[in-house]
Amino acid sequence: MTEDSQRNFRSVYYEKVGFRGVEEKKSLEILLKDDRLDIEKLCTFSQRFPLPSMYRALVWKVLLGILPPHHESHARVMLYRKEQYSDVLHALKVIRFVSDATPQVEVYLRMSQLESGRLPRSPSFPLEPEDEVFLAIAKAMEEMVEDSVDCYWIIRCFVNQLNKYRDSLPQLPKAFEQYLNLEDSRLLSHLKTCSAVSKLPYDLWFKRCFAGCLPESSLQRQVWDKVVSGSCKILVFVAVEILLTFKIKVMALNSAEKITKFLENIPQDSSDAIVSKAIDLWHKHCGTPVHSA
Repeated sequence: MTEDSQRNFRSVYYEKVGFRGVEEKKSLEILLKDDRLDIEKLCTFSQRFPLPSMYRALVWKVLLGILPPHHESHARVMLYRKEQYSDVLHALKVIRFVSDATPQVEVYLRMSQLESGRLPRSPSFPLEPEDEVFLAIAKAMEEMVEDSVDCYWIIRCFVNQLNKYRDSLPQLPKAFEQYLNLEDSRLLSHLKTCSAVSKLPYDLWFKRCFAGCLPESSLQRQVWDKVVSGSCKILVFVAVEILLTFKIKVMALNSAEKITKFLENIPQDSSDAIVSKAIDLWHKHCGTPVHSA
């Protein structure tokens, strides 16, 4: 894309949201100055562009419902959130479910379990599959968000956001197959020949949102911005692009087990390029991203 076409591409968007001819960061700053933040416009911005790191935590907290749209309420609401965090943590320490030696991500899990009425009778009880998903996301989020109070609330509400997609998630493997067929039918045929289609790491891709598969820098800048702002379909195109990127390697593997093992541990050095190309695929097949895409 030429510089002029990039500028025109941005201008179409800016014209739609009322901020024409300014750079992305500037337009976001203008959005964030409103007394009452416009959730729809923040979602649209997040779907279109990577959020600047300095504003990501704030935008995520607003979009996930941790903070209300009204600016004047933010300090008071975060004070309540901090007090609730401290009270729940204190309760877990009193009943000796966690201690100062407990890993932070496990503390977040136990706090969420207590608040949702799912705390097991003993810390030694085996974890449920949904708890494993929570821990995987928490480990990634811990690398993204420094403040422990912010981190807990963002993890909890991000997981809740994924639960809202519960009806959509079972459809994602079928959508993955559909779009992979459009992009490279030969590659899909190879997967079918190896009986690998049903054994691909869909839980890692779609339930864990690639936590533990892609590095945090790639996740937050491109993928999780989109998930937070309302799109789980982006996950499908990341999965498709992983297959396209490693086509030669995958075509050389002749069993479902080998293919799955490789895809669960893909090389990390191509992650940024994979995610960027995945977003191009998303635009190509789904058109202009909007709030509910």
